[in-house]
Amino acid sequence: LVFGVIPGLGGTTAIALLTPITFSMEKFDAIILMAGIMASTPTSGAVTAILINTPGTAPNAATCLDGYPMAKQGKAGLAIGASSMASGIGGLLGIAFLIAVIPITREIVLLFKPPEFFLLAILGLVSVAVSTQDRLLRGLIVGGFGLLISFIGYESVTGEVRYDFGLEYLWDGLKLVPAMIGLFAIAEMINLWAKGGSVVEDPSKQTIDFKQVLAGCWAPFQHWGTTLRGSAIGTLIGALPGVGGTVAAFLAYTVAIGVSKDPQSFGKGNIIGVIAPESANNAKEGGSLVPTLAFGIPGSAEMAVFLGVLVLHGLAPGPTIVIEHMDIIWTLILSLTAAGVLASIITLGSARWLAKLTLIDSRTLVPVVIAFALIGSYSLNNEILDVFVSLGFGVVGFVFMRLGFPRLTLPIALVLGQIMETSYLQSLRIGDGTLKIFLASWPSRILVLCILLSIFLPALKFLYTKMRSAPVAVKG
Repeated sequence: LVFGVIPGLGGTTAIALLTPITFSMEKFDAIILMAGIMASTPTSGAVTAILINTPGTAPNAATCLDGYPMAKQGKAGLAIGASSMASGIGGLLGIAFLIAVIPITREIVLLFKPPEFFLLAILGLVSVAVSTQDRLLRGLIVGGFGLLISFIGYESVTGEVRYDFGLEYLWDGLKLVPAMIGLFAIAEMINLWAKGGSVVEDPSKQTIDFKQVLAGCWAPFQHWGTTLRGSAIGTLIGALPGVGGTVAAFLAYTVAIGVSKDPQSFGKGNIIGVIAPESANNAKEGGSLVPTLAFGIPGSAEMAVFLGVLVLHGLAPGPTIVIEHMDIIWTLILSLTAAGVLASIITLGSARWLAKLTLIDSRTLVPVVIAFALIGSYSLNNEILDVFVSLGFGVVGFVFMRLGFPRLTLPIALVLGQIMETSYLQSLRIGDGTLKIFLASWPSRILVLCILLSIFLPALKFLYTKMRSAPVAVKG
């Protein structure tokens, strides 16, 4: 929970730092410890996303969209209650998914090949751009800028280094977490410093009591369809190697907008915009374990580090672990379940006091948040240039805010850029240079249809609304 709530750290860092502690542990104890980390960090990462518009982990960025506006309206306790409960439910549903698909993991994972990964990345980017609604063009421009930045460093197929400007630091590209810290935490703090006051626009409206937190806990049950849909998206996206929780959270958020009767309310403090990404964020943990355990292919960065823990304790991930070590699998499942429930309870219990952060004056809050944000950025890789990246993206994010450009399409483009490029080049080689490869399978056709619907449905819905609201001419 501590690593999740501090921007820039997250579960991957926690697992990496605590791996040496497992050397002297029994393998079951080591797995229980790692499961506790994996289930807890996504839950607490939403706290700072809601309170100060600073995602604790990358997937929590989608929660900023409506969580932070709720905090500004004095509803921080409501948002934290909803996010914690949605995270707990999503985690349980993700584990249920893992239990259900263990017998058919091979068939599920092998459905997705490079063409499907490329189309899935396109769908994720289009979905996020569409979620900006009336700022679609500006969202696409920022997304294109993010794609250009994602091409910095090694080209994954040929190994060629591009746009490094002679700096070894850029060989691996610009890192996502320092960029996210700058775009959200530092940019928001610069804006808050310029505006003055506190996060809550009217402190008299901030009624922090346990009734508000309980009302937030009940919200995922009131919007049960959103909770189930977000959990399903999280588990399915989590099962795809290398895609990760960021795509799952943004996709769940965009789908929630698409099916809503009031899409204009999103981005302004709609509680559904908190429930959808948080249920997807935690559900993806169960899904990402499917390729990790069944094939030794990590479903996320956390799972890549977790693979090292398994190997360290003499457990070789792959089909044999599912056949010969079901006791390990069940230990992991039960640990994730218990940790997810405990994380939600602890977060809910502390929500009332955490929400008071939104009442602190900017002259006190801004220096502290920026200091912790830069410490988090540095501690990720112990690299001072990460700090400068965060500061640079902080300025960029502040400029975007002032000019009315949506910031969220940039980090999602950073995430998807390399997936898109690698999958596209691999697909062309598989298909001998022909684009027909992108329509060769039924999963590809479904994804193409989803992309087209994501682009045209909002436009059709807008035209339909205009026609309905237009005055009818009466003859006579």
